[in-house]
Amino acid sequence: MRDGHAVSRSSDFIVYSVEAEFIDKVVAEFGPSTKMHAIVAGQTSVKAPEKAAFEKYLPEDVHIVSCHSLHGPTVNTVGQPLVLIRHRGSEAALTLVENILRPLGSRHVYLSYKEHDQVTANTQAVTHAAFLSMGTAWFSAKSYPWEQGLYVGGIETAKVNLTLRIYSNAWHVYAGLAILNPAAKIQIDRYAASATELFKLMLEAGNGGAEERRRFRERVEWAKRVVFGDESNTERRRPILLSEDVLDRFSLGRMPTPEPPAKTLSTQDASGTRPLVNGEDIAHGEIHPPPKYRPNSHLSLLAMVDCWAHLYINPYIHLSLAATPIFRLFLGVAEHLFLSPALLDASIHSALYDTWHRADDLEFVCAARGWSQCVNFGSFGVYRKRFEETASFFEGRFQEVGKLGAEMIKAIMESEAKREEEEARQNVKDEKTK
Repeated sequence: MRDGHAVSRSSDFIVYSVEAEFIDKVVAEFGPSTKMHAIVAGQTSVKAPEKAAFEKYLPEDVHIVSCHSLHGPTVNTVGQPLVLIRHRGSEAALTLVENILRPLGSRHVYLSYKEHDQVTANTQAVTHAAFLSMGTAWFSAKSYPWEQGLYVGGIETAKVNLTLRIYSNAWHVYAGLAILNPAAKIQIDRYAASATELFKLMLEAGNGGAEERRRFRERVEWAKRVVFGDESNTERRRPILLSEDVLDRFSLGRMPTPEPPAKTLSTQDASGTRPLVNGEDIAHGEIHPPPKYRPNSHLSLLAMVDCWAHLYINPYIHLSLAATPIFRLFLGVAEHLFLSPALLDASIHSALYDTWHRADDLEFVCAARGWSQCVNFGSFGVYRKRFEETASFFEGRFQEVGKLGAEMIKAIMESEAKREEEEARQNVKDEKTK
């Protein structure tokens, strides 16, 4: 076709696959030429600007049935959520769009424009902020943490693979959601606040006594109760994440060989917590085998759950409805940490007593606050510069991590599909029993 006007005049179904930043300008130019009774959709990741542009520039006799696939371009579309928004149009128009998109094999989810933006904020804003902050922290420290043997294996595998996966994509995929979605702005700001407040509590506890350590532990345990419920909850769903042994198959770094434990006696402190020596829990002369994974504070995960708790977000509400693979994975990582008493206790203990990761935690807090400020400025130029500077630091690793990350997501999504099928069968069985 000669131009967008010729396309608009002759097409029965038109999709605006335009960055959210430019949707108003593009629809203003070509929208008025839309064919009578045509169906118009948009593939933007944030729908408020798209809705405003369609309502403002499209003729009244045009159907608006929009869409958005909630996953990245390298994820298999089969079974993934595909949002359909019948904003203005007939049942026949919706049916036609369903049939056009049916070959993707995606699971259709029906939402309004407003519901879409709330769901995407709840499932993507904080997870993107966490991974963007991790990457920027590593860039600022000029360090690939998986090569130092400090952050390798288990939970760290998922964090590293997903961070590099995000930075291997185009910056505008994340900028539109963060800057143009009001709900996302609130969540990103709260995430930075949670990371800052928890880090301050860590420092106070490290320099203080039992009372300061108690405050940090109570803050973490409060967030756990709000987000994951009471430990007596017998109806808690089966965890998302695969075993750490399975995750280790997708690690970029080599698992370090644990050093033998130090032959040192250590007594309990005033809070009753047993200190670690060389990463070991040693008290009253008893020496335990060295752990496979070196404990650290997992500040990015503590801050994410703390953020959800402060905003009263239940991450499970949208999990089966419209969760992206990355959100599903990161929720699984948080679940794995918070629902394992031994892992969570090791994380709290490391946050309070270990100092080897303090510099890394400081870089992370600075990065989280920097991304929050960047989003509040509302500047796509600043966002792009910050994103691309960090991405350039990891550029040589994208091909390797792309393959590993895709395999990891595939393995975990297959496990999730199997779990959901089993739960559905169990629910049917329970209903019949009733």
